[in-house]
Amino acid sequence: MNREPLRVGVGGPVGSGKTALVLALCRAMRDKYNIAVVTNDIYTKEDAEFLTKNGALSPDRIMGVETGGCPHTAIREDASINLDAVIEMTERHHPEVIFIESGGDNLSATFSPELSDLTLYVIDVAGGEKVPRKGGPGITKSDLLIINKIDLAPHVGASLEVMERDARKMRGDRPFLFTNLREEPSVQKVVDFIVREGMLRPSAAE
Repeated sequence: MNREPLRVGVGGPVGSGKTALVLALCRAMRDKYNIAVVTNDIYTKEDAEFLTKNGALSPDRIMGVETGGCPHTAIREDASINLDAVIEMTERHHPEVIFIESGGDNLSATFSPELSDLTLYVIDVAGGEKVPRKGGPGITKSDLLIINKIDLAPHVGASLEVMERDARKMRGDRPFLFTNLREEPSVQKVVDFIVREGMLRPSAAE
């Protein structure tokens, strides 16, 4: 009997590292889990092409959705285009995990609960240490906040201590992680969160 896939929404501003995170997660999880990806771009399929080019998964497991207009609507108010993509991928591959990467969005964007079971929200240090305290649903309500590109902190004058303090203040008990996606341990922390919170078996794929 096939169970419904765990749908993991990945959101965040343009350039924060969403696609790099999805690529790293695919590489880290594909040998243990049956995975598919749906990406969102406004007028292109650039992110899907990037994942395919970099060998994240086989091409038939990566679907690019062209949202047109406002990318926020496609993951929240009218998620039908993404829901259809999830259904198609589920029928095609029966995945255990589907990553749904939003188009570039702002701090107010959130995933519809109909579309995503777990939400990861990615911001980056290059955006400045003030980003966590700006709030917004992505910062305050995502299941996991990922503060990426910590290696850039010295170059942009950002204090990780200030970002940690503000993230804790804005999120309360909700978890957050500092990452440098060029390093394997950073990715593994995110994998561990998905496996634990998504109630995935430690080794699921045949």
